[in-house]
Amino acid sequence: MQKSILITGCSSGIGLDAAHGMRARGWRVFAACRHQRDCDRLRAQGFDSPRIDYTDAETITSGLASVLEATGGTLDALFNNGAHGLPGAIEDVPTDGLRHIFETNVFGWHELTRQVIPVMRAQGHGRIVQNSSVLGLVAFPWRGAYVATKYAIEGLTDTMRLELRGTGIKVVLIEPGPITSKLREKAIPIFERFIDWENSALRDKYEGSLLKRLYEDSGPDRFELPASAVTDKLARALEAKSPKARYYVTTPTYIAGYLRRILPTGTIDRILSGI
Repeated sequence: MQKSILITGCSSGIGLDAAHGMRARGWRVFAACRHQRDCDRLRAQGFDSPRIDYTDAETITSGLASVLEATGGTLDALFNNGAHGLPGAIEDVPTDGLRHIFETNVFGWHELTRQVIPVMRAQGHGRIVQNSSVLGLVAFPWRGAYVATKYAIEGLTDTMRLELRGTGIKVVLIEPGPITSKLREKAIPIFERFIDWENSALRDKYEGSLLKRLYEDSGPDRFELPASAVTDKLARALEAKSPKARYYVTTPTYIAGYLRRILPTGTIDRILSGI
């Protein structure tokens, strides 16, 4: 039988590449998007594309219901992927801004996953793959809100993996570093909504670094890989008989994982504070 997977955040980047890549490998892909216009575009490409907005609980329930109706009530895999950034210094991120990013990057993932687990438990198998980040391993300056969500996902996923042992449900983290995507571009309106950088005590640092990174196209980051690099690891996580708990993607993630194991926190801070 053809295996089924629900992938979120498929309008572009990692999610879109994963949808195409897993379909090419013979999976039936349900490529979910936040906006209906993106769902319509993917449907025109032959995908099942339910609308799932992580900030809207009704779409989570209705989107999953449409998937289960199409499959006869089963789902082999879930790839939680949709997320956004909120760049800015921690002291400049208002609590409403932090709440906003957690709604999408953590709470929505949690709600969808909670609804999927009973389906997988009843069928006796399943894969839940969480697209975390190198920023779930180490903290970088100016990315504190995003880092906080990825640390939360790491903790929730590690706990869930322990709790689901013996159920046939495998839980996996993918941890990419720099990947070609629209994450930075999509963060701009959120930054403009929440960060009052002009009145920040760190205004000169915004002008000297963050604003340039946000608004100027300086080309690919060092060590940046295409989204297909994540899809390759996703395929391994889904198709391996005994998947690893974590799959690193990109050189910076391997370096960060290694440094976190061998160096004291103070030394890591000195390295990362210059990024």
